[in-house]
Amino acid sequence: MSANERKTTGHDASAAGASTSDPTAVESSVAEHVADPRRRRMLVRSAVAVGGLGAVALAAPMLGSMSPSARAKAAGAPVEATIGKLAPGQLLTVEWRGKPVWIVRRTEETLKNLEAESERLSDPASEVEQQPEYTRNTVRSIKPQTLVVIGICTHLGCSPSYRPEIAPADLGADWDGGFFCPCHGSKFDLAGRVYKGVPAPTNLEIPPHRYVDDNTIIIGEDSGVAA
Repeated sequence: MSANERKTTGHDASAAGASTSDPTAVESSVAEHVADPRRRRMLVRSAVAVGGLGAVALAAPMLGSMSPSARAKAAGAPVEATIGKLAPGQLLTVEWRGKPVWIVRRTEETLKNLEAESERLSDPASEVEQQPEYTRNTVRSIKPQTLVVIGICTHLGCSPSYRPEIAPADLGADWDGGFFCPCHGSKFDLAGRVYKGVPAPTNLEIPPHRYVDDNTIIIGEDSGVAA
């Protein structure tokens, strides 16, 4: 090998060494960019998994998840949920297209409070298209007592907590029950409508759904047509 070749080879090796001399710095840089998205995905997966654990220590109990088959999940097929045993104040979590869908049996007190919330909400009339047309009403549901909503915050994709209690110390005297996102503090009422002055820009999304009978809901289709 000539002197020039040795010089060139040495230069290339030095350059290569410089680009890979500190892999931890590269890993750290990548980690900084993905940390938040990973955390949000973890929270959403946790919200889906919570349903499978049965009752949870919340102010109101949560019923177990009713998941479709693995093939149905992969295809994003409609999901059937049985709600006959859902008591007032309870929340049932099912999984549809990899997302947590919450079914909440609202109390009479909750329904009265929803009528009085308008002044504190960003979109009380659901003018932004975050729901099927048949749920564009004050309670954002087909049947007033039953809310069906996707449990993912519209800010950055975290999964809010179900907080049905009235005026808890950490949420203030004007809290009438709803969903609170622990990631950045967004608040939604028990119709999934977003409050003013929080990071989330829109109401929670309502998935297409229909009733087979009083005790059975199909999530992911309406009028017999899959979404």
